[in-house]
Amino acid sequence: MVMSKTVLVTGGSGFVGQRLKLQQPYWTYISSEDCDLTSAEQVADLYATIKPDAVVHLAARVGGIKDNINNQADFYHLNTMMNTNVLHEAHKADIPRVLSSLSTCAYPEDLNNFPFTEDDFFGGPPAQTNFSYGMTKRMLHVASCAYRTQYGLNYSTFCPSNIYGPGDHFGAEGSHFVAALVHKVCSAKHAGTIELWGSGLPLRQQLYVDDLCKIIPLLLQNHNSELPVIVSPPENLSILDLARTLTEQLDKNVRLSFNGKMDGQFRKDGSNQELMKLIGPFKFTSFKEGVMKTYNWYSENK
Repeated sequence: MVMSKTVLVTGGSGFVGQRLKLQQPYWTYISSEDCDLTSAEQVADLYATIKPDAVVHLAARVGGIKDNINNQADFYHLNTMMNTNVLHEAHKADIPRVLSSLSTCAYPEDLNNFPFTEDDFFGGPPAQTNFSYGMTKRMLHVASCAYRTQYGLNYSTFCPSNIYGPGDHFGAEGSHFVAALVHKVCSAKHAGTIELWGSGLPLRQQLYVDDLCKIIPLLLQNHNSELPVIVSPPENLSILDLARTLTEQLDKNVRLSFNGKMDGQFRKDGSNQELMKLIGPFKFTSFKEGVMKTYNWYSENK
């Protein structure tokens, strides 16, 4: 049913957008070069030109912990403007369906029960390390619910855990953890030492990007509620174990060193029970398999 509709994807040149295009090539993908989403006028013109039946909103200004801390005002301004325009202009254009991507950064920092569920979404403020970005994602969910309530539109959200995989931004600075890890390990000399952020103790659910791209069309078709549906794999590994999972599969004898700086949240693992109710049985890519696919892709494309 979804495949026969005109689906517009924001953030089309981004990490998830590019991978989604490989699986859904008949959807329409736009980037900042096609439309400035912070401009209501440009968003209105975009909708008038493409006339989508549905919008998948992936566009966001995002980075790693260091980037989030140093650019809080930029993150707040750009993301708030984009989210507001995407939703409000969709309503004005009579677009009945918008599916927006959130982040587990929007969940409270101080949770006592894990894995957390959708009911915990408003249980406290986000972590200080991701506060500005996390709040913009939380307000994107609030806005989606507001349009549902006032206008009866199916504007819903999903909340992926940490995403990694081929096509991510790989670098020592401003990258997600797995991308930074892959970059550093790939660049390291045999028997060399690589330095990683934090203590290595926090736990993370790492979601392979191609798994998410398989799930998005299912959510677009089946998700019609106010729940910020959590998209997360069952594995929940420490940063140290994630790093070892990669290095132990390679011939390099790489040593790991952690700089002891701010970790971020110790745990932020979410339950995928509501997701499973919506999409049915789903086999997630194990981190062991996914991180090697990512490493091999980066080695061939760097």
